[in-house]
Amino acid sequence: MNGAEGARDTARMKAVLVLAATLAFVMAPFASDSFGGFEPSLFPVPQDDPPVQPAGYAFSIWGVIYIWLIAHAGYGLFLRSDDPAWDATRWPMIVSLVVGAPWIAVAGMNALAATAMIWVMLGGAVLALMRAAGHGDRWWLAAPIGLYAGWLTAASCVSVGLVGAGWGIVLGALGWAWVALVLALVLALAVLRRTAVPEYGAAVIWALVAVAVANMGSATILALAALAAAAVVAVTLAGMLRQRG
Repeated sequence: MNGAEGARDTARMKAVLVLAATLAFVMAPFASDSFGGFEPSLFPVPQDDPPVQPAGYAFSIWGVIYIWLIAHAGYGLFLRSDDPAWDATRWPMIVSLVVGAPWIAVAGMNALAATAMIWVMLGGAVLALMRAAGHGDRWWLAAPIGLYAGWLTAASCVSVGLVGAGWGIVLGALGWAWVALVLALVLALAVLRRTAVPEYGAAVIWALVAVAVANMGSATILALAALAAAAVVAVTLAGMLRQRG
């Protein structure tokens, strides 16, 4: 076996692993209860209806993410197995998806462990997105990774807010919701400036609007701030897309 053949075989192996990890990730909710937020009892200070958490409908985005990730993995294996642009995304995606497969089960038992895991998932997804952005096959490569990474950006920051409030660290539930909101906005703008992938921005906007919906009438200033953050993400993304022509 020469070097080129060995490299192609390695790339195909990674493509197979991406598909296997994706299927494990997608099947995980069927092996445990669906996730709509951490149980309040997991925290020393129970988090009943925390202001940092998006409205329940927002979690429906996972249906689109799951379907698109399966399409991404299948297309990558059968049509782009030895494409260098695709191959560059595979190890980060494998790490993210393998850590993500048991995430729902862990989240039902230990919020701290789940928070650490979701940040690892985010790191892998964002690295994969940065490697995918700007290459061909956008709808099969960057778009599904972007939607996944965008939701994880919001979810990771929500987890930080829940842990801070749930362990009674200084700021209280509303204060930690503000921390999570600012953190999500800063991270989202940083990733957008590196990638300009619309689906990433769309997922973040979806989450921010859902935070606004959850807080309208109870924490109205926070709700308006979440809407303002969503608008900032939208305007930033629109400007970057115009510059690209």
